[in-house]
Amino acid sequence: MTGVALAEELLLLAYDDETGKAVMPRISLDLGMAAAVLVELALAGRIAYSEGFLAVVDPAPTGEPIADEVLARIAADTPHTPSSWVQRLRHGLRDRILGDLCGRGVVRDVDETELGFIHVHRYPVADASVEADIRRRLTAALAAGQLPDERTAALATLVAVLRMEPTLGLAGEETRDARRRLEAIAGGAGFSGNVSLDDSVVRPSVSLVVAALAQAVDAALGRREP
Repeated sequence: MTGVALAEELLLLAYDDETGKAVMPRISLDLGMAAAVLVELALAGRIAYSEGFLAVVDPAPTGEPIADEVLARIAADTPHTPSSWVQRLRHGLRDRILGDLCGRGVVRDVDETELGFIHVHRYPVADASVEADIRRRLTAALAAGQLPDERTAALATLVAVLRMEPTLGLAGEETRDARRRLEAIAGGAGFSGNVSLDDSVVRPSVSLVVAALAQAVDAALGRREP
């Protein structure tokens, strides 16, 4: 694994480039980034769903620090379900990812004081090229009539579950069209959260993490599907 991690991609999409503030519910983002780390490990062949739990099938480091920490944690801990891991990993993850992005010069940490004593941190973009590439890939995926590469399909799936279409600069009918296309990509790639564990499921580990994420976000926001 090299380049920008899926969890980092979600965070960059979720933060306004100029204000450096999240433009979506933070609980959704935290859960989404936790799921993204698990999806990343599943795509890399490091973890897999087995007998109700996520298990390490290859302990070799990926080269991505946060993913490798999670991999080691899964290996050392007692078995947990995808839902449990999504909840367990979300705490403190956003701050860690923001710190890494600051260290690499992708965003910058603006420390401000409100009411004379409350410290508030903003993270405006410092290197716009990283997010530009993410948006380019998603835009191409939305416009194309075929499936994108596996990694972009995974990102599109997470964006769909988190209902992040507005962060793509879309509105009105464009947003609805984008949602339909994102869901089509998720289903076509075998990443849809609506899964049954049979041979037709391409990536059951990813699909079950996605399903766990959808349930967690709906519960956190008190959201019901229409």
